Amino acid sequence: MASSKLQYKKMALEELIVLSQKNDLKALEELLRREQKNIYTAFTYLDKKRENVSDLTQEALMRVAKNIHALKNPKTFKSWLNQIVTNLFYDDLRKASKRPEIISIDETEPDGMTNPIKNQIPDKKCKPPEKCMSSELERIIKAEIQNLPEPFRIAIILRELQGLSYEEIAEATNSSIGTVKSRIARARGKLQEELKSYI
Repeated sequence: MASSKLQYKKMALEELIVLSQKNDLKALEELLRREQKNIYTAFTYLDKKRENVSDLTQEALMRVAKNIHALKNPKTFKSWLNQIVTNLFYDDLRKASKRPEIISIDETEPDGMTNPIKNQIPDKKCKPPEKCMSSELERIIKAEIQNLPEPFRIAIILRELQGLSYEEIAEATNSSIGTVKSRIARARGKLQEELKSYI
């Protein structure tokens, strides 16, 4: 059992996709395990509301599992997956505009105030100051990306975080390559402007 699990862990992504399409559940499980973190990370940058991120990630993984047979070319998996992520994000935005905003008392408030219950969890202090600084900078960058207008935010995340080509981003967002390049350039410009005092 353990050796067969190890065998799947060593497989290339395309191999896992092909086996998943042949109803190999262990291959599908490994494929979803590998992609889960990337999907979660993308949603944390796309969506400011942390309570949405886990639900969106689960929904994306379910859509991958359900629709993997429809993927014609395993080489286009990343682009196909990011289309799922982008569509889910847009769907959620549309739903959010129709529902009243619910404020959660369990989450960190925008002004930085935290729930006292959460403060009882021991804080793992960062020992080297550089590590503290890099995690603080990461938090600031994430906040600035989240403040970008939605089309810029999606384009920069798909490019910088997910590593998609301009063509793949154009396909995932139903935009022209020129529009994608323009959005990424403008997003980078805005981020540089906002982050110049930190970098």
